[in-house]
Amino acid sequence: MGLVETAIEHVSVKSVLILGPALLLAHLAWWLVLRPAWQEIKLARMTGARPPRIPSRLPFSIDFIYRSVKASMHYQNLPMWKSLFVQANSSTVENRIAGRRVVMTCDPENIKAILATQFGDYGKGEPFHREWKAFLGDSIFTTDGDLWHGSRQLIRPQFIKDRVSDLHVFEKHMQTLFRAIANGGALNGEGQHVDLEAGNGKPVDISDLFFRFTLDSATDFLLGKDVKSLSNPRQEFAEAFAEVQRVQSIISRAGPLNVFVPRGSFRKGMKIINAFINQYIEQTLRLDPNDLASKSDAGYTFLHALAGFTRDRQVLRDQLIAVLLAGRDTTACTLSWTIYELARHPEALKKLREEILRVVGPTRAPTYEDLKGMKYLQNVMNETLRLYPVVPFNVRLALKDTTLPRGGGPDGSLPVKVLKDTPIAYSTLVMQRREDLYPPVSANFAPVDVFSPDRWTVWQPKPWQYIPFNGGPRICIGQQFALTEMAYVLTRLFQKYERLDNYMGEIDGGNPCLRAEIVLQPGDGVKVGFWEAKKA
Repeated sequence: MGLVETAIEHVSVKSVLILGPALLLAHLAWWLVLRPAWQEIKLARMTGARPPRIPSRLPFSIDFIYRSVKASMHYQNLPMWKSLFVQANSSTVENRIAGRRVVMTCDPENIKAILATQFGDYGKGEPFHREWKAFLGDSIFTTDGDLWHGSRQLIRPQFIKDRVSDLHVFEKHMQTLFRAIANGGALNGEGQHVDLEAGNGKPVDISDLFFRFTLDSATDFLLGKDVKSLSNPRQEFAEAFAEVQRVQSIISRAGPLNVFVPRGSFRKGMKIINAFINQYIEQTLRLDPNDLASKSDAGYTFLHALAGFTRDRQVLRDQLIAVLLAGRDTTACTLSWTIYELARHPEALKKLREEILRVVGPTRAPTYEDLKGMKYLQNVMNETLRLYPVVPFNVRLALKDTTLPRGGGPDGSLPVKVLKDTPIAYSTLVMQRREDLYPPVSANFAPVDVFSPDRWTVWQPKPWQYIPFNGGPRICIGQQFALTEMAYVLTRLFQKYERLDNYMGEIDGGNPCLRAEIVLQPGDGVKVGFWEAKKA
């Protein structure tokens, strides 16, 4: 028997040595040569046309891949994308990357089709769901069809006006933020003494503090207990959350090569995140439905509301992490860019502060109605989101053979042919900075790349040319919550502070570093000094 087993083992090893490379070659031949050829035949038979193709000098667009990775590493995604469209003289282009056809667009009509008018033709797709499942599970951000619809129906009631307009959750964290600003950074424990008046003009990276503030307010809103990252320079959950996002961004960009991305720190971070979230889920599930229903408004949380609809631990975990990701990053990024621009435009800050003092005075906490009624404040936020949309680059997958409305043919007027499983990459950042979508520059209308809240008094964007929160059925469900939190923070800040020192010029020379990973954030932080208004 020993000889037979040895002979079988020898044959098996030999077979693997022979068949392994052969199967690998066959697999590569299918993906890189045969499948693209079959797709080209199928595309030729479809109605419609093709957009301009991005020129590549090397096989399988290796030079384009290198250029894209380099641009991403050096935070040059915006100029790279713009150059593709300019060189092609088209707002829609295509390429074959390692054998896979990819369409890229910044055309508002095509984006409208993807997100709204042809919503059923495009979705997240199974590859996206697979890449993000370890982090966001089967949440609202990773699913299509019935799973997505169920998630949205579960979450929607938590963002009704009565809950969005309840501002007390922000105020206690504002007081901690004031102390951290005066300290020049996160506090060393809640009890640290801070001389608030001594902080005038002290350099502080306000972007770091905003990410801490929004994490604290988001965990307070979702779980009823914040992680106190403003009061601790090193906070385990906050650091784990940031590291998981960093690695997830690399995984999503690596495409089919993501199997080679090291995941050690990702797994370690997920253990910390899951342990933290699960303790609150367990506490909530110990309450019976009657206890949940009788919870007072003061102690009622987002998690309690979800648990009133489902007792499934995995569903609760997935939705909580998804909303935490959106609730933290959307607001922190936009607040960071707002302060970045206000520090460079003191005349805009002066007008904003004048409106705030006129409406709410120097000390009274604003109401929801106050925030919505301040037009210049709304213009400041709109202008920031126009220049710096939170999710600057996005992708959808064709769920069946379909088309995009335009971009094909010599003049770009014909529909673009799209096969099932074709990724469509689109950029709101590029679209919202297209000069041809704006009125001519004049004394009353600043250039497209210039921060100018005043433009909103004489101009309103056409539909689908300004979509900082996406659009269609998947429009951001927490949009009003994010806008309310941003408006509240800006109002409270500039009730207290009258001017900003700008330290960014010596760091970026006036050219902001657009760090586009999952969200668009300042790559160099936002280093400023706050000056408190003199008391009368």
